[in-house]
Amino acid sequence: MPRTSSAPASAADRPARAVRRAMSDRDKEERRGEILAAAKRVFARKGYHATTIAEIAKEAALSYGSIYWYFDSKDALFHELMESEGQALRRHVHEALATPAAGSPEAPFRAAVQATFEFFEADRALVKLLFRDSYSLGDRFEKHLFGIYEGFIGDIEQIVADAERRGIVVDHPPRLVAVSVAALIGQIAHRRVVTDDGLPAAVVADFVVSLLLNGLLPR
Repeated sequence: MPRTSSAPASAADRPARAVRRAMSDRDKEERRGEILAAAKRVFARKGYHATTIAEIAKEAALSYGSIYWYFDSKDALFHELMESEGQALRRHVHEALATPAAGSPEAPFRAAVQATFEFFEADRALVKLLFRDSYSLGDRFEKHLFGIYEGFIGDIEQIVADAERRGIVVDHPPRLVAVSVAALIGQIAHRRVVTDDGLPAAVVADFVVSLLLNGLLPR
């Protein structure tokens, strides 16, 4: 699925397009991407509960009814948006890890943390969706969002387990360490949206990794 953009758009002031229903698989995928991108912007501005399908359609410059060609409901649209964004985050981290990291043995760990902060810094709408709206959506979304977080935590767990095998960090339950790292990253990312500290992602990542490793290095 195409990466949804968080850049603001002026679609709200444009009339809905008189569009035909997309027929080819490629057309359908592109149209779904347009709708998801528009939904993401509206959800980030107004929150899940205050957003309507009509507002998403207006943001996408589409007719109200055309949204339902692709999504059965606002719930279904939000679920797919979260799934798409969760996969995009994991791909971004995997790409950072696929590039050979030079320097100290903890370089892969540092690269993963920095990649995560860079991803959030470039996409503040996503931070609002994950760390603001997710706490207020109730049981309908809890299981889905839990699955997204678990995938991200699982990736961190693998990095921690590999670091333990190589003797870079002391032996602690990798899952517990991964949950702690994910929670710290999430809280800092959310805070940086609410109150911008002006620090680049690399500086924040260095602080987080140094803080963690100083408590995990063998003594």
